Amino acid sequence: MLYVDIPTRPEFATLIEVRADACVSIYLKTTPLTQEIVASRIEFGNLVREAQRQLEEAGLDKRRLAALVEGLHDLLDDDEFWKYQANSLAVFATPDRIRTFRLANELTSMVQVADRFHLKPLFRAVTFPHSALILALSENAVRLVEMDADLPPVTVKVPDLPKDAASALGKSTLNDRTFSGRIHGSEGQNVRFQQYARLVDAALRPVLAGREIPLILAATGRLPAVFAQVNSYPHLLDDSITDSPDRLTDAELAARARPILDAAYAEQLQALHALFDQRTGEGRSTTDISGAARAATFGAIETLLVDIDAVVPGFVDEETGAVTFVETDDAVAYGVVDAIAARAFASGARVLAVRRDDIPGGGDLAAILRYPL
Repeated sequence: MLYVDIPTRPEFATLIEVRADACVSIYLKTTPLTQEIVASRIEFGNLVREAQRQLEEAGLDKRRLAALVEGLHDLLDDDEFWKYQANSLAVFATPDRIRTFRLANELTSMVQVADRFHLKPLFRAVTFPHSALILALSENAVRLVEMDADLPPVTVKVPDLPKDAASALGKSTLNDRTFSGRIHGSEGQNVRFQQYARLVDAALRPVLAGREIPLILAATGRLPAVFAQVNSYPHLLDDSITDSPDRLTDAELAARARPILDAAYAEQLQALHALFDQRTGEGRSTTDISGAARAATFGAIETLLVDIDAVVPGFVDEETGAVTFVETDDAVAYGVVDAIAARAFASGARVLAVRRDDIPGGGDLAAILRYPL
């Protein structure tokens, strides 16, 4: 199981609002394999030195710089912290505080220094996490499996998860007469399946609370429809694995789940591209950075797609949204597209960090607007 800390919307909002004399954002490729984490720690140290160099050139107060660097070195020296990692690590540091998030996505290692945090890559963690949970549900057994793109799937321990349908309901069979007197057989069995599914859903709630990764159901017969009726987790995908999960290993379940997950992501992007084209005809879209900055400043962006890797240094006016581009990405300038994403997010927009090829027009960003500007 990956050790992940997916940021919640309130945590995003808190990071967006931070302003300080030095905000260091570090994204680092890591590994869940503790014996191979040394390389990541060495690279982290190199990124810290680069941040220190930029801040020295910018003339940051020496005491403030020392406090920031000391905090980052304390993190670097924390052996216990480095034992439990995922595929990437995001570190946000000021001289006063450090926040870390362990992420399932493989992000490009980088360091950004400014008066605010660089958050665009972090949006990727909640856009397309490339991880999923698989609920293997049958009358005879139930288990929850967590899958990730780069690690073997594992069975997740779920307290109070039923072992099977009959024992969960205290029955020797699911075909006996129901309390209301309805006949046994298929009708009574449907009632029992609903009771069973509700017990499974109740056991999953504490484990799934606060999570946003997709849930894929593996079940046959009537169970997929029955579970869909009682499911309380909002990220259950419509498509399911239709093979009997009793005969499948965790690895085989993950192999069957991967095309479903990829199709779900592709469907989301296709729908957004279609909506972008429609809104273009209505004058409610833009791929222009300056136009998007103005729209974000005035809360006009409904959905924003941004290139996860691109950094366009500059400044965005707090009042008007006017953009000033600069050639050098130093400790003074910050990422313009990142600032646009932060403002859009703060106004309630849906923000997706994607690869450039997935952006309409193939540029740094594409915005779908709430109204024409």
